[in-house]
Amino acid sequence: MTVALGIDFGTSGARAIAINTQQEIIAETSLVFPQNSNLKDLPKIWQQSLFQLIGQIPEIVRSQITKIAIDGTSSTVLLCDRTGFPLESPLLYKDDRAKDFVQKIQEQAPINHPVISATSSLAKLLWFIEIHGNSTDYFLLHQADWLAFLLHQQIGVSDYHNALKLGYDVVNLCYPSWLLNWGFKVNLPEVFAPGTIIGKIGKEMSDRTGLPPTCQICTGTTDSIAAFLASGAKAVGEAVTSLGSTLVLKLLSPTLIEDTRYGIYSHHLGDLWLVGGASNTGGAVLGKYFSKAELANLSLEINPEIASNLDYYPLLKPGDRFPYNDPNLQPKIAPIPANKVEFLHGLLESLARIEALGYQLLTQLGAAPVTQIYTAGGGADNEVWTKIRQRNLQVPVTKSLQPEAAYGTALLAMQGFQLFTKP
Repeated sequence: MTVALGIDFGTSGARAIAINTQQEIIAETSLVFPQNSNLKDLPKIWQQSLFQLIGQIPEIVRSQITKIAIDGTSSTVLLCDRTGFPLESPLLYKDDRAKDFVQKIQEQAPINHPVISATSSLAKLLWFIEIHGNSTDYFLLHQADWLAFLLHQQIGVSDYHNALKLGYDVVNLCYPSWLLNWGFKVNLPEVFAPGTIIGKIGKEMSDRTGLPPTCQICTGTTDSIAAFLASGAKAVGEAVTSLGSTLVLKLLSPTLIEDTRYGIYSHHLGDLWLVGGASNTGGAVLGKYFSKAELANLSLEINPEIASNLDYYPLLKPGDRFPYNDPNLQPKIAPIPANKVEFLHGLLESLARIEALGYQLLTQLGAAPVTQIYTAGGGADNEVWTKIRQRNLQVPVTKSLQPEAAYGTALLAMQGFQLFTKP
């Protein structure tokens, strides 16, 4: 029996899903990361979470797992030594401390390239080098790269989805000359197609996890692309909105689009392109003001057919990546009405407007017109929010066929590069 395991590492927790050759879920488990953890503790937390997730898979299923792939948050990176030990706290996807390097990147990179951002992997690499130096003993790894390394023990391997914001050329599938001529001594990862088999699990890891020694570890992808793969979206014009801690849009289009003014970039997906962007607004802002129970109960008191006149741009702190790529963009959450239902209505309405603006920008810049939107993430369960979104988006809005990104990563492990080629 062939069993593939997909593991999804998000911002607040992780999930693992095992599927059989019929793409049926045969095991599923999840966990939540400790709250208010120090950044320096994250690698240890991720490592413990990885082993805990695998250990929670029933032994009878675990013993049959033949392939594993892992997805992680885009542009979350670590600088490691040759043993894979992190030299510094990870820089998370929305960390913009490298904003002083954007001008330098702009002078080297092509116009409108996705690396021209304070949160790009390349900007973070430059920050690491300023702190630790430019050494051949160092390796830059994305979150998914590092977690897979723990299993296959081959340092310096990535996929071209994670490597996009490092500067990897996803059209010609190579590092471009402008990047290679930069003078980096730090080892950039060797890049493969997502779902490529890198090697078998290391003996120590096999003994520790109970995975069979024949289990193969594959290159992964980003969490939002994994959510797209799980959604059921297949045709040009179909899109996936991930409503998790952040707001992420992905639209299947025949046209590659990159525009740093709006934080728009394209991922290679077979003969098509997955065009989109990721905003710092989203569920994390809702969680600041409302408990899960309040969100569920107060939403029921909202009439989704009537637009709120409150106009917010909800952010936890200054700075956004999409649809405005501006590290200094100020949050706008005022006025706050005394009535909690009105306040929640205003937030949900504003998030829907930002989502609609994102899709409008993609179409205006040459992407295919949106025909249907699938929804992933926790926000997909809020039916009132869905109706508000559909009114703003003016296209059918439904739940993803499979709501968990880990399912998409399991498909990637099971089918490999076949997912990215025409039938």
